[in-house]
Formats: sequence, C-alpha cells, structure tokens
Amino acid sequence: MLIITQKKSTNGGTRKQRQTMLALGLRRPHDSVEREDNPQVRGMINVVSHLVDVKEA
Repeated sequence: MLIITQKKSTNGGTRKQRQTMLALGLRRPHDSVEREDNPQVRGMINVVSHLVDVKEA
C-alpha cells in the first residue's frame, strides 16, 4: 500500500495533472489517500510526482 499526500496546489498545472490528482482522490493540499501499489497507480504518481509525497505503508 502507498500513502499519497498532496503537497502543492494544482493551480497552474496542465489539465492532465489536475485530472490525475482527482483520479487519485486528492482535491487540496495536505489531503492524503491510501492506494494499492500497482503499475497503474505508479504511472499516475509519475505524472504528478512534483505535486505529491509518497510513502510506503
């Protein structure tokens, strides 16, 4: 499992980045979600890696 925390706002980001954040379940800075560690989630994290902090649970 991965704990994903949004550390920056999506303001000024691309549409793809905003949609990826919503798909992960992150809406505002300091929100955290727990997601299963799989290739699909890792790909989404790579798109927004500069906006999130990831820890393994």
